[in-house]
Amino acid sequence: ASVSEPAQKCCSENIQPFLTSILEELMGPISSGFTEVRSLFHKEVNEIIQDFQKTNDMTRLKENVDQLMTLPFNSVKMEPCYLKVNLLHELLQDLKNRFKVYHIDFVIQRTQNFMQELMENAVYTFEQLFSPSHQADLAKVATTIEKVKLRVLK
Repeated sequence: ASVSEPAQKCCSENIQPFLTSILEELMGPISSGFTEVRSLFHKEVNEIIQDFQKTNDMTRLKENVDQLMTLPFNSVKMEPCYLKVNLLHELLQDLKNRFKVYHIDFVIQRTQNFMQELMENAVYTFEQLFSPSHQADLAKVATTIEKVKLRVLK
């Protein structure tokens, strides 16, 4: 009881007024990273569509979809997504000095893990909704892929 009032006063005067601006600063790089994940998925599926439209090869389509499933684990392709979040390092360094925020690398790593998990979920959902082996009409395959991509991105 004797600590509660001073603690509440300290939080309301020294922390709470800054929370909104801190969250806005942090969300910039985080949102940018997740937007990059979305763009990467979009780009990769568009490449699958374009390749299929050129070749009409169902075997190659299956290989491309299988390759898409490895996207979350492809560090080279995921790197631009991760780099967007590395900007948090500078922002959190300032917060560390002002508010004693520790474990900056942990925050960045967890954010990058969530990005990879989001990509895993996206490619898994894509695979579940679109199975090349069940596509009988070659003329509709590209349209079906596009519809599935839009559904996943939604």
